[in-house]
Amino acid sequence: MDPVITQELARAESQQDAAALRRAYELIKAANLGKSELDPTESFSPDLFVLCAEQALKMGQPEVSEDCIQMYFKAKGPVTQFLGRAHLCRAQLCAPKSTDNLEEFENCVTQYMKAINFAKGEPRYYFLVFNASVLYWQMARPFLKPGHYHHLIASLAQIVSVLQQTEEEDKDWQAELMLELLECYLQAGKTEEAARFCAAAAPFIKANAPHRYRQMFAVMVRHELMDELQLKEEKRTSLSMSVTFHMNMLRAKLDKNDLPEDVSRILKKTHQRLGYFNHQRFPSIREEKILLLFELAHLSLTLKCEEVSSDCISDLKIIESKDPGTLVEIEGLECELEALRLESKVRTYSRAAVESQLSITQRLDVALQRAVRLGDLRVIHVLCTTQWNLCLPLLQHNLRRRLRRPLASVAAVLEQVDSLMVLLRCQVHMEMALIEEDEDRLEPAVQHLRKAALLDSQGLYREYLKVASNRLRLCTMLYQSPERAEDKAIMAIEQAKKAIPKDSVRKKRALLVNAGLALAPDTFQIVLDSENEAKVSTGKSRGRFAHLCAKARHHTISVDKAAGHLRRLGHENNQERVQIWAELAKVARQQGVWDVCRTASRFCLLYDSVKAKKLPRPRRGRKRRTRASSAQASKGPSEFLLQRSASSQLLRKFAEVGFISAEATIQLLQSEGVKLNDRPIPPEDLSQHPAGYVPEDPEDNAEWIVYRTWIESLSQYATSSWLRSADIGQDIQEAWIVQNAVAYVLNHNHHLIAAGRQKELVDTLYHLLGIVKVTGHNGDPVMLVMLCNALARGLIMSWIPAQASERARRAVRTNTPHMPLDPGASSEVRAAVEVCEFALNLTNGTVPEETVPTVARQQLIATWVKAKQLLQQQIGPRLGAEEQGPDEDIGSVTRVLVALEMYLCNGLGLMDFTVPPLTQLVRMASECSWADPVVELQALMRLTNFAYMTHDHEVAMACSQKAIRMGIGLLRPTSPVQAQLVAEMLSTTACVQGRSIMENLKGQTQLRLVAAKAFAESVRFGGIARSSALVMLAARHFWNTWLPLLSSAANRKKARSAIQKVVSTINKTEANKQDNGGVQLLHQWPTADFQNGGTDGYFLPEAEDDLTLRAALYGVLFHCHADLEDWEGGLRVLDEAVQVLPRTAHRLLIFKHMVIVKAKLGQNFTMEIQKFRDESEDYLAHMWHRLALNSKSVYGELTCYHSAIQALQTPESEWQKVDYIMEFSEWLYHRQFPIEDVTFHLNWAIDILLGMKPAKDTPEPAGEPPPTQAPPESPECEDTGTVSLEKLHSVRQLEALARAHTLLALMAWPSPACEEDCLVACTLLKRIWQVSLSRAGKLLSESRVAAAASSNLLLPKKDKDRGKDKDRGKDKDRGKDKDRGKDKDRGEDKGPKQVLRPPAAQSQPPAPTTELGLPGSVEEWAVYSCPEEAAGVFSQDESDFTVNASSIQRPMYTLHYLDQLVTVLQKLSLCQLTIPVLQLGVLISACVVGSKTLEDLYHLRLALVCSDLTLREAAALHEEAVGQAYIGETEQASCRKEIALRKEKGREPLLEESLPALDRRQSAVPPAEMKPLLAKDKIMKTNGETGRGLDGTSLPQLWTLKAEVLLQMDLYQPARLLLSEAYQAFQELEDPCAQSRCLHLLAQLANKERNHEQARRLVEQARLLGGGEDFWYSSSLTLADALLSLGTEGAETVVCQLFQKLVETFNILKKERPNRTPVLEFMTADLEARYLRLQVKLAQEQLLGSCGGFFFYGMESFLSHVFVESLAAASLSECQLMVLLDRARSYDSLQRHMAASCGKSALRLSLEDPVDTAILLSLVGVKSILANQWPTVLQDNALRASVLWESLLAAGKPTGRAVRLLQKMQAGDVVSHDESPGTSRDRLTLQSQPRGPEWLLTSLNLVLYGLPHQVVE
Repeated sequence: MDPVITQELARAESQQDAAALRRAYELIKAANLGKSELDPTESFSPDLFVLCAEQALKMGQPEVSEDCIQMYFKAKGPVTQFLGRAHLCRAQLCAPKSTDNLEEFENCVTQYMKAINFAKGEPRYYFLVFNASVLYWQMARPFLKPGHYHHLIASLAQIVSVLQQTEEEDKDWQAELMLELLECYLQAGKTEEAARFCAAAAPFIKANAPHRYRQMFAVMVRHELMDELQLKEEKRTSLSMSVTFHMNMLRAKLDKNDLPEDVSRILKKTHQRLGYFNHQRFPSIREEKILLLFELAHLSLTLKCEEVSSDCISDLKIIESKDPGTLVEIEGLECELEALRLESKVRTYSRAAVESQLSITQRLDVALQRAVRLGDLRVIHVLCTTQWNLCLPLLQHNLRRRLRRPLASVAAVLEQVDSLMVLLRCQVHMEMALIEEDEDRLEPAVQHLRKAALLDSQGLYREYLKVASNRLRLCTMLYQSPERAEDKAIMAIEQAKKAIPKDSVRKKRALLVNAGLALAPDTFQIVLDSENEAKVSTGKSRGRFAHLCAKARHHTISVDKAAGHLRRLGHENNQERVQIWAELAKVARQQGVWDVCRTASRFCLLYDSVKAKKLPRPRRGRKRRTRASSAQASKGPSEFLLQRSASSQLLRKFAEVGFISAEATIQLLQSEGVKLNDRPIPPEDLSQHPAGYVPEDPEDNAEWIVYRTWIESLSQYATSSWLRSADIGQDIQEAWIVQNAVAYVLNHNHHLIAAGRQKELVDTLYHLLGIVKVTGHNGDPVMLVMLCNALARGLIMSWIPAQASERARRAVRTNTPHMPLDPGASSEVRAAVEVCEFALNLTNGTVPEETVPTVARQQLIATWVKAKQLLQQQIGPRLGAEEQGPDEDIGSVTRVLVALEMYLCNGLGLMDFTVPPLTQLVRMASECSWADPVVELQALMRLTNFAYMTHDHEVAMACSQKAIRMGIGLLRPTSPVQAQLVAEMLSTTACVQGRSIMENLKGQTQLRLVAAKAFAESVRFGGIARSSALVMLAARHFWNTWLPLLSSAANRKKARSAIQKVVSTINKTEANKQDNGGVQLLHQWPTADFQNGGTDGYFLPEAEDDLTLRAALYGVLFHCHADLEDWEGGLRVLDEAVQVLPRTAHRLLIFKHMVIVKAKLGQNFTMEIQKFRDESEDYLAHMWHRLALNSKSVYGELTCYHSAIQALQTPESEWQKVDYIMEFSEWLYHRQFPIEDVTFHLNWAIDILLGMKPAKDTPEPAGEPPPTQAPPESPECEDTGTVSLEKLHSVRQLEALARAHTLLALMAWPSPACEEDCLVACTLLKRIWQVSLSRAGKLLSESRVAAAASSNLLLPKKDKDRGKDKDRGKDKDRGKDKDRGKDKDRGEDKGPKQVLRPPAAQSQPPAPTTELGLPGSVEEWAVYSCPEEAAGVFSQDESDFTVNASSIQRPMYTLHYLDQLVTVLQKLSLCQLTIPVLQLGVLISACVVGSKTLEDLYHLRLALVCSDLTLREAAALHEEAVGQAYIGETEQASCRKEIALRKEKGREPLLEESLPALDRRQSAVPPAEMKPLLAKDKIMKTNGETGRGLDGTSLPQLWTLKAEVLLQMDLYQPARLLLSEAYQAFQELEDPCAQSRCLHLLAQLANKERNHEQARRLVEQARLLGGGEDFWYSSSLTLADALLSLGTEGAETVVCQLFQKLVETFNILKKERPNRTPVLEFMTADLEARYLRLQVKLAQEQLLGSCGGFFFYGMESFLSHVFVESLAAASLSECQLMVLLDRARSYDSLQRHMAASCGKSALRLSLEDPVDTAILLSLVGVKSILANQWPTVLQDNALRASVLWESLLAAGKPTGRAVRLLQKMQAGDVVSHDESPGTSRDRLTLQSQPRGPEWLLTSLNLVLYGLPHQVVE
């Protein structure tokens, strides 16, 4: 039978035939029962039982194997090897199915031990020992996981021992088991047993399995299983041992969390030792080096040493291993290294870093798949571990879904290889369950949870997995309602979790409330309604705080009812309920349902309170303690650990809920408008109260106190929740909970810390610091530093003096010693020092992991230094180095920071530190190795400021430049928040740099521009920092720097780009203004730094406040466009300004420019002008006036002028109204409106002036009676004669009236009304003299009475001498000036009788100049000089009754109109009236303008007038007053200086007083000229800086006027000098009109000097530049004079063409300018007359050259019609007789003759005298001349001609007899002829002819010169 069974078993083994095995089994079983089919009596071997059992095990049929083994043991066969094999089969059959079934394990181990014990006794059975060990190890493999190693120790130790006894040949297997046994000892915590085992195992392994000895040595080193000396001795045996020793020493210290400081150095040295392995020379060590490199690389990555790990990877690549597993592992190392480099960025979860990390996980997943295909288990486990580590940072709620694939791969691969890393597998499955649940894949999630539960061998996650599984089970219940309340709550919470963001809060809240009601149906709703204001009842109280009080009471009462819930519920399912309440609180917080969150948190924390109360109770009773101890003793150690773990989890949950509860409570406080730990602010009382109501202090109101107490209790509740969580963290020794508690406290109290209120947090911070010292800071030393800093500041803040700087100044003056702190304060400050030193010592670099950023230490250093100052403890010269660690870099930086803080603390009234010199500190800072460049930048910024404060410009510039260079490099690579900090420091540094440059400017403009650039950079950096304060501060300094240069257009052009950038930065910063009030300052106490003021300084106008400065900057930008006449661009700038500036009064300047620009562009400005409706009427009128000057159309100008005038309605604005009306009249005249409109407005202005009421508080002038009647309030168009001149006492009023009449005269020229207005103006100006001198006399009399010691008022000797000379000159010239005096008297009589009052005594001698009386005659006026006493009074007086700066407010305008009046009077031949006017000009020049050179001009004019009036002595006096120096060096220097400045600045800015619409350059072509008859572009200017004297740019015009007078006085050389200087200045000033005038005057000078060719060139050059009507007229005459004087052929023809062309031009202008027609007609008539004279001259030359006689019959003198030069050069020897019937006069001829005589010299005019004319004709050859001697009428000349023709031609009488015949004729005979009387104007002219008392000898008029016997043949 045996062969049959054996054959079947063989077939089953070879063919894996289950049927054969079954047949063999049936045969064996039948034989065993005695029922063999073949031979029942036949026996068989019992060995077949074992063989069949073994084959059945192999083929997976354990029941067959079990039956066979039982049959074998029942058969009791012989003791052979099959007995041992039977035990092995039984051991395999009873192998434990899981690690939880320890009984099966023990039974299995027993069977193996039986087999081993059986086999070890017989050497031939030793193979069974080996087999048993192998099978045992296969069975024990599931127990090789945490918590189960100890089960294997006994059996495995026995097996190892038996293998040693049997001397097993497979030593490697024996060594492997020894290593596993050693690991079991270590994992079970049996270190001593492990050490003893090592002592025996190590030599065995070293001897029998040397390749495993390195592994053994590594374990011994890591766990210190051998003496250190022995280990060190062992490591010297080989390089591999040395490397292994150092790596495992680091691992040992890493396990103990006691890493040395020089970890990196050790790793580098270890890697260096590995480099000694020469794998190329010794290939046998190749694999060992690879393994060591892998180990070192993994260790370096674990210790975060990138350099060593990177070097290891490089070495692995260099080895070029062909093993695919090695390449895959290298790729895994590279991925891990990249992840390490991203670690800091991944912590902040930046998008780029997260994406990079995800890409690394994808690469690693691909590598893992390659490793799986290779089947290398070690590489698989390494890659799975690496993948898990990389995924850990990304396991966030919103990121973990992207890790589904890599985690699924890890879980599948580890499950496939049945990995023993069960904890990792459990965690992976748990995360996979969460990922699947997030995606609503519940079934896969449940499967993952089941797998995780199976892998949770230690039960660490048992409770979590149970709850999660139950939750998922409930989620799968669609139509069922759970019975348990807990399950109902879980289901409701899960439904709430699935709510989408679009769902309403009401829906989410309803689900969450249902969950709470399921758990606490009795009290949950009550507590929830504690915040429901609908449930709040105020009762009958209606007070101000009634509702707040009722709310507080309702909340307190409702919350207190939650405590009864646990008493009623008991302790059923406590842990589960805690979990559910915690989950409800978390979900409610996530979904923003804060009331449910607060309520759930309270219910959850109730269990914590109960546990806290019940935990101490068992310790009080001995029995309970015994029970507890016995119960714990009855449980195994793992179960006790599980109980502790469950308790820790529960406490951890309480801590988490405590955090949530505190956060939810803070949200409730915020809903009440209160921050944490802040006191509530009473609401504003909006109710109405009766008069006399006294408001109640809220602190005295009981209702408010209730509410305030409730708010404070909420803050205390939140704080206590954090403290309780921190205590829990301390209890369960979990530092992360404490860390979170500290973070919550610091973050939510940040507003207190930033406000310097740390004192309120001292107790809380002390408590937290004590806990942190126990638990550690969880690897966050920065948090510890912040905690210590806040605590230290809280201890010292209240003891820092608030007014330290003032005390410092007082202490410096008095040298008072500093008072020490009181004991209580000293103890607190000392405690602060201890806290600071604790943190500083902890972070001084002794432990690398404790190192903190420099900025964190800087806060501590600042606090520490301030505390030292308060304790009056000096810091040693080493600057705290004695307390610093071994890290020199940290120490050097700390010393610099300490020194800086000492500088900041000095000079504030407390103890001053002994500080190192600033240069030494700068050197120290430069030598430091700064780990934080931002702190280095801050140090440089402070050094810059200290250098600036100590006026060390060089150090300030060096530090600032270095800081700016470094800071610019930090802006881009840093984070946005840090970039803002850097930008703030750069802004401050650049600002200090600019201020230092300005302080050391020393007048260098280039340095000013450098400073402006620095301030502009400061503005830019401030904009980057988004700091409005820094931007505006720098902008103010920028404005201060540029302001002195902005008056120049060239400088404005330079500044434009910078200003645009500044404005843009300001606008962006203001638009994105941030509130930095919550930022904690480095110093929260006064310091000697810019943080606490001292940087603003002094700012120039328009920079006082932000809006004013912004408006001013926009104004400059507008002017930049205006300089280029880019009005559209300027308007865009103004539009932008209106958009960005707030609606305040600062925008008025912008609107002002805007309306002007729109007026220039012809756009509608109605909306803009409305912005000025609330302004004063004078400002509104001013705006309309500016618009009138800038309007584009005539209609616009007219409207604006009208609006400006109409805006002025009050009496106070009458002066301005008069000015506008007079200007408007000039505009009307210029715009060619009817002359009636012009005179109407001028008369209106006169009426307003006459109707003005005198000031009531001003006394009347002396000698003048008070007015008897006030003028009418509303003047009407009346004649000025109705107002008496004696009633006018105001000099300002008189001056304005004189200007108005002068304008009337100018516009009426040359009509008769012109003369009348001129006389009125002269009378008004004389009245100014009278009023001023009267007032001066009164003031002098009063001063004489007051000063008794003063002598009689006498004039200076010079004035007396002038008076005597005046008298002598008067006597000599009395006869000559008689006729002129009569003419003057008649001229004065023509004025209004009531205005002009003749002198009282004209026949008396002139009054002496010492008396303050008016001169009585022309002679007296000519020599008059204002007394010095009166001039002194005028200079000091400010009343309206003298000539002073107050009454003559615009002296240059007044002088200009005086000049115009003088010009008109000279044209009217009223030269004697010009003297008082010019004398007034002298007075104004001296007393008001204060210009000697201007005074000289009027003296020269007076000298010229006196010379013309033959008042030679008076002329000499005025010439003497001028002197010989007509131009001074001071004038030249001033002019050149102003011109140089003008060149530097460019064109002057647009001034308020200027008239840009009228200030236009004249064109060269007369018809295109549109220049109005206005003075504002011609007048000179006073010095704008001093207000006295002339402006430098006005001096060339003054020189021109002087030169014109000197030319008339025939003083050629000084005139040439003045004109040369003036012309050069005008060229520099680019004034073409002034240049043309100078050239014209130079041409006239050349003509006078007979240099006619030069005159021609000059005048032609002048005409190229152009000018006005008068210029073209006079220049044409000068050119004609030059051409004719040259005597070239055809000159007369050229001149005639010149005159004809100019006449045609003037005729065109007459149509364009009807108001100028009279003037143009006068010029045209004169040009036509000159043209005719030239024509006559040409005819004369032809006739005179060959005729024997010549007859002239015409108007005025003969020589006025011919050119004297041509006549003198002619030869008239053939002319026998010349009859000149000339000198006929009419009004028109007289006007033409006067106009023609204006350009002639006195010598030239003298030749027109009858005798001189006769002499000239005789000299050229004329034999006889008949000529009139005085003016006559045309009719008389006609009669004379008829008589002469009849006598000479008809009768043939000689010339003498013919003349005699005329002389014998009577006057009656002459008049009796048919004489037609002339016009009234002719009669008016002829009345001036001399008449005898009886008859007029007309016949004596014609006189014969030459031979009387000449006969006409």
